[in-house]
Amino acid sequence: MLANPLAGRGRRRDLLPGVLRRLAGAGRPVRLLAAHDRDEAEKACHRAVADGVAALVAVGGDGTVHQGLQAVAGKPVGFGVVPAGTGNDFAAGTGVPEDPLRAADAIAAALRDGRDHRVDLARMVGTDGEVRWFGAVLAAGFDAIVNERANRMRWPRGPRRYDLAIVLETARLRPRVYALELDGTDHSFEGTLVAVGNCASYGGGMRIVPDADPTDGLLDVVIAAPLGRAALARLKPRLRRGTHVTDPRVTTFRARQVRLHADGIIGYADGERIGPLPLEVSCAPGAVRLLR
Repeated sequence: MLANPLAGRGRRRDLLPGVLRRLAGAGRPVRLLAAHDRDEAEKACHRAVADGVAALVAVGGDGTVHQGLQAVAGKPVGFGVVPAGTGNDFAAGTGVPEDPLRAADAIAAALRDGRDHRVDLARMVGTDGEVRWFGAVLAAGFDAIVNERANRMRWPRGPRRYDLAIVLETARLRPRVYALELDGTDHSFEGTLVAVGNCASYGGGMRIVPDADPTDGLLDVVIAAPLGRAALARLKPRLRRGTHVTDPRVTTFRARQVRLHADGIIGYADGERIGPLPLEVSCAPGAVRLLR
């Protein structure tokens, strides 16, 4: 089990003993992986899978899930998610119970019964040739720019840092030229927003690609034409409901393979910093054996 004690801004620390007890109901020993940072967490997950564990369980938000996915993608090992983060978009998009203890019970029951649900993942390859995986959404437009700004800031702490980053980046808002290729067809455009989704939402429930289905073997892509500050401000609240896709300036696609590039953009997947574009993203059907 990989657990992030800082998930949900540390409000879920007291969950861990209960989750451990519920998982033990599978009749197997449960081991908590030791890690002090993200790199250590990923390495610990890879070692556990290589050692032949029956399942890897991520307790936390989308960042913790993202770390676990790097080890289980395409492997014959079960993967469980106990949603305990600020944003739990992969869990919500794949039918994991919202309550953490219920999710842990479901994982234990799936292990006892020897069953799993095959769920798609997105496979990314960057300019360095490294393969990484994501379960929810890759952001490469305005939201990715805001994330990059927020990560460079040292003040203020907490959610206010992200709010300030939005204000600062909105003030310098400009469209970007994107080279976009979907299943070999050119869809290049100039715009403000682009996201590639395996699941429907990111950012803790913003339904950026509302019709995405993580079992259909396809990725959903959304783009938006150039937007001014006022138009962007009006569009952003609609993301929570997914109704932004009815705006005439927004276009959606489905594809098995996506190639995406724009100068000066750092991609963020599952809320984690991936690296600069270009990226090649492909859908890997049934790449993870989800326990729920």
